[in-house]
Amino acid sequence: MVNLRHRHLLRLRQAMPLALWAAVMLRSSVDGRLDLLLRAVFHPLVWVAGALLLGLAVALLRCRPERPLPGSHWRDLLTVAIAIGLLLLPPNPSFADLASQRPSDETADAELSFVLPPAQRSLTDWVRLLRSQPDPQLFEGDPVRISGFVLPMEGQSPQLARLLVRCCLADATPVGLPVRWPSDGPSPQTDQWLAIQGRMAVSEGRLEVVPSSIQPIPRPARPLEP
Repeated sequence: MVNLRHRHLLRLRQAMPLALWAAVMLRSSVDGRLDLLLRAVFHPLVWVAGALLLGLAVALLRCRPERPLPGSHWRDLLTVAIAIGLLLLPPNPSFADLASQRPSDETADAELSFVLPPAQRSLTDWVRLLRSQPDPQLFEGDPVRISGFVLPMEGQSPQLARLLVRCCLADATPVGLPVRWPSDGPSPQTDQWLAIQGRMAVSEGRLEVVPSSIQPIPRPARPLEP
């Protein structure tokens, strides 16, 4: 009886880390956490990985357990603790902090196959357009409707920015637009998400956004852009 109970406990110990990490992946796939970390096109990979881990956990519960390696007890406890922590404390990354540690996006030579009307351009559309057509006079006076987070710039006024990702936050690169912030209003808060309407104006040889309306907004459900 004791030996049978020991085998059950050993199966549970071996299956628990896999089951908890499967729960982390599957829960992240349905509660929106992945949108903060990973491009949507890669979400199915997380779903499949979570399902596979869950299947392995069930298989371990049903098969004869192997003798654990020396020291694996503490490894298993640490793995379980990390998984539980991720379940209880969802990620809440600071985009401004991340952007300050990453090199800026370098897509100046990228050719645009289609250009939207000014009022329909997102912040990243504007950045790419200005890099492909660097003459600021071409866009002076154009209407602007953009959203993004406030990104501090060393020695300059904060920009309104977005993070571009090819896969996930690990390869994120920031892009931003200079903004002529109102002098009589409160200073923009780092990491705050804002929706800005206004126009483009040339200042000291570069374009900047001159707002007519600045509205705080919640962080978008899918804040990362390809």
